[in-house]
Amino acid sequence: MRSSAWFVANYALLILCALRLIDGTRGHRLCGETDYYYEYTECDSTGSRWRVPIPQSPGACTGLPEPVHGTECTFSCEAGEFLEMSAQECTPCAAGSYSLGSGIRFDQWDSMPAGFSSLATSLEYNPHRDERLTCNSSTWVPQGSYLESNRDECTVSLIYAVHLKKQGSVSFEYQYPDNNLLFEFFIQNDQCQEMDQSADAKWLKLTNHGEWATHTVNLKSGTNILYWRTGGVMMAKGVKPVLLKNVQIEGVAYTSECFPCKPGSLSRIPGSTACEPCPRDTYAGHGASSCTPCNATTQYAAEGSAYCKYRPPCSKKDYFQFHTACDNEGKTHVIYKWIEPKICLDGVTGAEPLPPSGEKEPCPPCNPGFYNNDTATCSPCPPGTFSDGMKRWEVARDHIQSGAGSSDNDYLILNIHIPGFKLPTSMSSHSGTEFGRITFEFEIVCVADCEFYFMMDVNRKSTTVVESWEGTKTRQTYTHVMTQNASVSYTWAFQRTNQPSDVRRYVNDVVRIYSVSVSNVVDGVASRCRACALSTRPSSSTCVPCPPGHYIDARTSRCTECPRNTHLVPHATPGPDACKPCGPASRSDKDHSLCYSDCHFTHTEGNVTLTYDLSLLGSVGSLMNGPSFTSKGTKYFHLFKIGLCGGKMAVCTDNVTDLSIADSQREKGEGISAVKTFICQSTIIPATGRGFYTALASQSINLADTLLGVTVASTLDGIRARPELYPQTTKKVPDVNFYYRSLEPTSSCESGHSAVVTLRCNAEKSTKGELAVPSQCPAGTCDGCTFHFLWESSAACPTCTETDYHQIEGACKGGHQDLLYVWTEPKLCMEGLSLPEKKTLPCEGVEFWVRLGAGLGAFTAVLLVSLTCYFWKKNKRLEYKYSRLVISANKECEMPGADSCAVMEGENEGDMEDEIVYTKPSLLGKLKAIASKGNGEHYEHVQLNSSHSKALVWS
Repeated sequence: MRSSAWFVANYALLILCALRLIDGTRGHRLCGETDYYYEYTECDSTGSRWRVPIPQSPGACTGLPEPVHGTECTFSCEAGEFLEMSAQECTPCAAGSYSLGSGIRFDQWDSMPAGFSSLATSLEYNPHRDERLTCNSSTWVPQGSYLESNRDECTVSLIYAVHLKKQGSVSFEYQYPDNNLLFEFFIQNDQCQEMDQSADAKWLKLTNHGEWATHTVNLKSGTNILYWRTGGVMMAKGVKPVLLKNVQIEGVAYTSECFPCKPGSLSRIPGSTACEPCPRDTYAGHGASSCTPCNATTQYAAEGSAYCKYRPPCSKKDYFQFHTACDNEGKTHVIYKWIEPKICLDGVTGAEPLPPSGEKEPCPPCNPGFYNNDTATCSPCPPGTFSDGMKRWEVARDHIQSGAGSSDNDYLILNIHIPGFKLPTSMSSHSGTEFGRITFEFEIVCVADCEFYFMMDVNRKSTTVVESWEGTKTRQTYTHVMTQNASVSYTWAFQRTNQPSDVRRYVNDVVRIYSVSVSNVVDGVASRCRACALSTRPSSSTCVPCPPGHYIDARTSRCTECPRNTHLVPHATPGPDACKPCGPASRSDKDHSLCYSDCHFTHTEGNVTLTYDLSLLGSVGSLMNGPSFTSKGTKYFHLFKIGLCGGKMAVCTDNVTDLSIADSQREKGEGISAVKTFICQSTIIPATGRGFYTALASQSINLADTLLGVTVASTLDGIRARPELYPQTTKKVPDVNFYYRSLEPTSSCESGHSAVVTLRCNAEKSTKGELAVPSQCPAGTCDGCTFHFLWESSAACPTCTETDYHQIEGACKGGHQDLLYVWTEPKLCMEGLSLPEKKTLPCEGVEFWVRLGAGLGAFTAVLLVSLTCYFWKKNKRLEYKYSRLVISANKECEMPGADSCAVMEGENEGDMEDEIVYTKPSLLGKLKAIASKGNGEHYEHVQLNSSHSKALVWS
């Protein structure tokens, strides 16, 4: 039993040793050249490094080469060579590949190259936000030969990190045709700190449509993180994306391998520094050293093609027509030609044949300023030349039209260069803002999403889009005024669709330009005679310039100054009618070039006159309304600036494409993108809202360059103020309306923009006041053409007059009374007449009159009591005398006499009764009686009446 166990143990040990022996045999296989590759270690403080082998599969073999000293850290090969790591020597690249020496290039964008990443800036977190409104889908998109940016307002960064062993550079080509997108390029180090860059290096300049520009920036040694960042400002329909290609970085110190040529290109010889595109009708694959021709009968290929395409049957889209030059007979005829290069087959079933040439027709007349001197061409009046730049544009009798182009998304460019402007002699001393104008007549016929752009480039700095049109447009005229004397290039660009396509589907979509006229061009030609002012010297027929604000009197050919408060209209017929009166409450400047408000306004209604002094509002007012948000959540504001009166103008400037302009220049309105006018508007994106380091101002536009007048009326020159848009006021002071208009028409406002600034008196506001827009129209306009502003300020109140205060009389104290003057509440006036000083007048106090009244009352009361007592006593005495008289009368009747006092028989006792009538004397009689006492005449009369009318009177 023990023997069996010993045998099993020894057998297991034998198997284990065998397995170890097998494993040891495998682990000690010597490594070949394919089992490893070489790399350099990081450079040490002395600037040296080591070359070490790195196994492809760790542990697969043994016997790796020992590390050896490498080349210097700053070592690099020449262009067309690569560093062969085995020998550590520079070796020429093989045919079909290329090398930049110490650089790398990215020129193939079928997919995102290794090392590149696209990152969209996250918006503020909101769990309830609609996924469709986030930036998750915004990215840079590879399009084969270039990268295309996003088209929305999301901020998207294209990022690439590179480590340079020495100072180098990065260069790339780009297209940036649309300023609705912001495009910046900046560099950060490995600590995420932005490198110092000038504004010109950071913000990319706009390019013409279809034009590629090159941008180069120097790089420092070490880690450099490159950022290409785009973001929308105010996105409109059909925004053009940024295109990027041919990114080349220098300074990587060495290249350990060559780059193969991309499909459609080749390098014929070893040691090439670049690949060249294959000629037309040939193709090449990846890493080709030669190009393969296509089957010329049935196939074709454009220059730089990776494969051949089959030729389709010819159609009407494959040829075009043009008019031949006028012959000696003054005639021309239509000729049809195949579009070059011809890619269709015209001899197969279903092919459209080339139409025959048309019959001869009379040539159209020469353009204004040119003449036909019995030759086949039109010549300019003075010696000179003209280049129309009509590549891919066709001449068609009375117009030129866009040609076919190689594809539907091509930009068809028409360009004219103006070296400068020169005002006519009669206007050369004018200080106005118009130096010339360009006018062209056009129409657009489209079924696709075509676009037509009119652009200009001043002094070859930056191309800006002046106006654009989309879709079909009827025949119309557009005019642009040049406000500075500079060299300018005007460009027209037409694109049938912005969708990439190799097939021409919309060749019948065209734009036709019937006429182009530029005035006051240096070395230009004359299209008509212009009146001029003659010199005042005797027998002189020389034209002389008129001083500013003067017109030419057609009768005398002399310069005459415009009347007061009128402005000279450019391009008007010479004569007094060239001077147009300024609107109500406005005046002209000394040169009669424009009308403005001097900050004073008077309004009379009935017998009340209100006088306004608006000088405290003379400085430029500004209004930032918002914020508003785009569909993607981008925050933006609208900034309005208003130069109300006093001749001060508002200035709006973009800081995106013109960051190199100094702030002092911006404030003066200098620079291509500066707008200097009465009212202007800019779109502001705050720095915190988009991750930019400064607030961005873009899309500065002119809203008002002409003051029509100042009035309290609600309508002026066809422009209506809308007080119902603002909160109603019960104050008696009327609102003052400033009416403005812009003479520059736009595609949406054929008559140009207009604006109404309503000044409202509000004593509770400061003198600077507050600007506001209607709550129903937060953008300042309800129809896109007329803008409304409400400016509430205490400075908008009329100046104070005597009717604005009243008098208060104080109490009479110590024989003196104070007169005070206070403002009538609510106070609706400013400045003007001040309150009179307090006055003190002498007065009689109330106590004197009280005492006098009390004395008179007491005297009257005593007098009345005395009179009452006296007359009461007199009355008693009179009663006493009367009673005695009655008694005496009774005694007399008892005495015998002739006449009996008794009642006779047959007499009525009542009839015989005597009547005693007592007449009470009046007060005046009593007074007379009292007065007569002194004369002894003291008696009273008593009348006794009987039925026989017989009266006895006692005295």
